[in-house]
Amino acid sequence: MISIQNLGKQFSGRWIFRGLNLEVRPQESIVIMGPSGQGKSVFLKTIAGLFVPDKGQITLKSKNIGMLFQKNALFDSLTVEENLLFPLKERQGLIGAKARAKAQLFLQAVGLAGSEKQYPDEISGGMQKRLGIARALIVEPEILLYDEPTAGLDPITSRMIAELIKKLGAERATTSITVTNDVRRAFQLGDRVFLLAQGQLLGGGTPDEMKNEKSEAIKQFISGSRQGPLTAVLA
Repeated sequence: MISIQNLGKQFSGRWIFRGLNLEVRPQESIVIMGPSGQGKSVFLKTIAGLFVPDKGQITLKSKNIGMLFQKNALFDSLTVEENLLFPLKERQGLIGAKARAKAQLFLQAVGLAGSEKQYPDEISGGMQKRLGIARALIVEPEILLYDEPTAGLDPITSRMIAELIKKLGAERATTSITVTNDVRRAFQLGDRVFLLAQGQLLGGGTPDEMKNEKSEAIKQFISGSRQGPLTAVLA
């Protein structure tokens, strides 16, 4: 579904990453975890086409892509319902009663039925995240990209959001790539998990395989140890 070959991206002459290779199978959930500032969001936005790669290539077998941005990118001037109606009109040309019925279906799916007329700043952070998920899913993408979907949420809400992502992804047979710095959510969401650090993708196995990885960088990130190869990078 997604083929990434020798991918590289730089800013102002400094390589954020290069030589990245990744093959994502249809309906697979891939998670890229790693420390902040190591290029996870840049990697995701490059896949989405928001950044042009400076090296390598990305092949997507579908152009039907949805994305949940880290800060949700909701329209503050639109109600909860209108935030869903907007992509339906822009991407599918769907308006009127059919669009509202579809919006209601997705609001129910993420537990926001009854909040249609509220504005984003009138609902909680967890509710905003669920609205962002509904908006990403409502255009029925084959590929979904999640940028730090649980950032800023308390542990209970974070787990609930991850459970919702897994449930809706399975129901709609989507292929997904998620980036996060939360090890627990990475292992909860990923069929396969990678570590992006020092400009490279490290590891690449099931959560259990990653827990037993011999890479010192992976072991340090999972354990949260202050000692290891990532310390100098983050200093």
